[in-house]
Amino acid sequence: MSSSSRTEDLLRSLAPQVLGALTRRYGHFDTCEDAVQEALLAASRQWPRDGVPEHPKGWLIAVASRRLTDALRSDSARRQREDTDAARQPRDRWMATLDDVTERDPVGDVDDTLTLLFMCCHPALTPASQLALTLRAVGGLTTAEIAGACLVPEPTMGQRISRAKQTIRSAGTPFRLPPPDQRADRLGVVLHVLYLIFNEGYTASSGSHLQRADLTREAIRLVRGVHRALPDDGEVAGLLALMLLTDARRAARTGADGSLVPLAEQDRSLWDSAQIAEGVALVSAALTGAKLGPYQVQAAIAAVHDEAAASTETDWPQILALYDVLERISPNPMAELNRVVAVAEVHGPLAGLELLDGLALDSRIAGHHRLDVVRAHLLERVGDLDGAVAAYRRAARRTTSLPEQRHLEGRAARLRR
Repeated sequence: MSSSSRTEDLLRSLAPQVLGALTRRYGHFDTCEDAVQEALLAASRQWPRDGVPEHPKGWLIAVASRRLTDALRSDSARRQREDTDAARQPRDRWMATLDDVTERDPVGDVDDTLTLLFMCCHPALTPASQLALTLRAVGGLTTAEIAGACLVPEPTMGQRISRAKQTIRSAGTPFRLPPPDQRADRLGVVLHVLYLIFNEGYTASSGSHLQRADLTREAIRLVRGVHRALPDDGEVAGLLALMLLTDARRAARTGADGSLVPLAEQDRSLWDSAQIAEGVALVSAALTGAKLGPYQVQAAIAAVHDEAAASTETDWPQILALYDVLERISPNPMAELNRVVAVAEVHGPLAGLELLDGLALDSRIAGHHRLDVVRAHLLERVGDLDGAVAAYRRAARRTTSLPEQRHLEGRAARLRR
């Protein structure tokens, strides 16, 4: 890993801790977040050149605090029309105390990542705003990076983040974890946002690259933080296991030229065995000691795939049984589409196609390219090559991922030879 990459990873891991320290001390979440972003930018420019300071977190807290007090003083001056001398005197006192901010600061020693996650997933925000604010405030991503991940123009994303921070400020949300009676529902939102971040990283919605490792790493890091704070929550453990078991295949998902490699054709020796072992241990413990939830079931499905030495050794009956459980506890069209694949493996492609016809009536998934991908695969298996070619081409038109487009068009071309 390059020096710049190490610096970037360090900054992203410290970003929520620094923001938490400032927000806990000063309030003003929106202004604190802006100050932290400026401090991160300053560090990204200086640290690769001058070296990482002895106390990187303390350095960031000090710089962000200076930015924050400058902003608050400027705002106060505008509103109250303070004269220059009156404004300078308290600033001198601030500068004297901020120069000594280090990791020894007891407020700075607290990791407020979980509190920040709950704040960014406040129920007053829309799901899109929750996702954007989490990536910005907790993930440390820039507005441009978030805009790219969410497929919107950067100015639009900037406005979305600004409105989200204003909503948090207007709600008067105190900087603390929600009360226990609200925590379960809010935790579900937190986990869903982290799940979306991971999915966007694992299969990018658009662009020339199939995967965005920066997002998958960030999602895993954040879920690890939630798991440390809530080690007995089965769904937190399940989501972490699901991410690890899925991300373990990352190195085998693309060829040397960046082309997509389907699961059945991957070189499993490239899979990360340490991540698989950790994921299997996590989901095994969760399934035996916690209330069953959808992330645990999805992690169990991923574990069955990962434990097969070859695609021909995959225990499809067990996977189908797990999808049946998932359908009962958390029905959704994408899970049902994956279940269709399992049905086709166990009972044959015609059985899968029959289910697919019914699923195609669901407006939530009817236009999704993955529906066409599964249909093309099953039609190919039953020998309807013309139908398979049409479905592959339709899927290629519907996806905005260039690697997926090339892969699907290649499958169609192969069937035409």
